[in-house]
Amino acid sequence: MVAWTPDPSFYPSPRMAMKAAPETLAYVAAFDPDRQVPDVLAVVDVDPGSKSYSSIVASVAMPNVGDELHHFGWNACSSCLCPNAPHPHSQRRYLVVPGLRSSRIHILDTKPDPKNPKIVKVVEPGDVADRAGYTRPHTVHCGPEGIYVAALGNREGKGPGGIFLMDHETFEVRGQWEMDRGPQYLAYDAWWHLGHDTLVTSEWVRLIPLRTV
Repeated sequence: MVAWTPDPSFYPSPRMAMKAAPETLAYVAAFDPDRQVPDVLAVVDVDPGSKSYSSIVASVAMPNVGDELHHFGWNACSSCLCPNAPHPHSQRRYLVVPGLRSSRIHILDTKPDPKNPKIVKVVEPGDVADRAGYTRPHTVHCGPEGIYVAALGNREGKGPGGIFLMDHETFEVRGQWEMDRGPQYLAYDAWWHLGHDTLVTSEWVRLIPLRTV
């Protein structure tokens, strides 16, 4: 019999997470505003005791030009320990990296060598639009049901946007998450309090020019 134990980077409480050892690597998105060369995911050494501290030690170029990498996240995290939907065998292993402009989503495996992540899957924008009805993926959060992705646009790249779900193991787009979007139109970020069964979303601000006298 194999005993399943949670990923050691999962913690039942924020207090326990605060006592954990600090990260030694940081993954940073870098994009070309002129869209002439592919965006990259840079790996930065953040271990103060390392000779390469604060330096970029590796980088992964995306396979296309003009993605505009933005917010990204993990396939799984401590929320997988949620009592209502436990997944103790899940690993915080894959980075889910969307392109805001291209609506393309890249899956990068950080194991077995965290300093050299590899692209293992690319979800094309047509798949996202067909299965979820959204485009312009902006923010990625891991959750008890899968990967939550907040998208700025609908299928045509206009409003309203919303949230869709991806499977945190196969990375298939599972579909639109919300049953009733309500009056929100310019969907932006989303976060929740699992203990209170509450999700909070924000709406991208509408800029109104001020009249000068």
